[in-house]
Amino acid sequence: MKKVEAPTLEEAYQQASQMLGCSVSELQSEVIQHPSKGFLGLLKKSAIIVATCQKTASSHTKNELKKEASPLPTAEENVASEIIAAVKEEQATHIEPEIEKDAIVDSFFEADHYSDDLETFEEETVVYDELALMIEDQLKELLSHSCFDIDVVEVDVRDNTALIFIDGEDAALLIGKEGYRYNALSYMLFNWLHAKYELFIKLEIAEFLTTQQEMIRNYIKPVIEHVEKQGKGKTRFLDGILVQIALEQLRERFPDKYVAVKTAREGKKFVVINEFNNNKSHA
Repeated sequence: MKKVEAPTLEEAYQQASQMLGCSVSELQSEVIQHPSKGFLGLLKKSAIIVATCQKTASSHTKNELKKEASPLPTAEENVASEIIAAVKEEQATHIEPEIEKDAIVDSFFEADHYSDDLETFEEETVVYDELALMIEDQLKELLSHSCFDIDVVEVDVRDNTALIFIDGEDAALLIGKEGYRYNALSYMLFNWLHAKYELFIKLEIAEFLTTQQEMIRNYIKPVIEHVEKQGKGKTRFLDGILVQIALEQLRERFPDKYVAVKTAREGKKFVVINEFNNNKSHA
């Protein structure tokens, strides 16, 4: 019996076969630990198996029949076919019989085939929480050097997005007239967090973002009605974050249409909705 650790299950099977002097298909193995890529380079796990060699007459007979029926394969083909066969066998051992829906719900946290997914989810949650605290501390340090009275800075990281909430006595000043300071801060935070942690951002300052989302939702109602009747349409010129909000809401409303931001000659931006993609696919 040999215990083998390798980056992947395939490599672990191959190493075990070499150590035991038999083919991969003749291994009798047990997976002690499934490999995991981790998150952001953290919590990475190798594959660990315990294997023994169990040669059988039937496997020997099958190999002899294969040799008589077909030309001799190369060494590379042997290794590849053995690895594929072992992986398929490993996958087959994890197939559960059909059971009732209620039984699945009752045994969700006890079933072995859910344990790895649950463990990975918990690991990613821990990494996200640690990253959120780190960003939160750095953002507090940044704002402490500003002239604004800001006493609430909260950061939550979920699904590759940093959700940032800022509030305080000078929150309105941090937003600025027509949101120009909000746009500048959003741009700065995005460039920092996306370059360093590959994160997108959603910035909320004293419910400013919520207010803007509701305002755009009301504004695009006639635009949506026009598109539903005519098949296409566009918004008026929009500034800063309003363009992105309108883009997100219109893409959600028309998932099968072409929805994109366009720039006019004078540099002003607007959102268009049409059948460009559909026409292109049928061309």
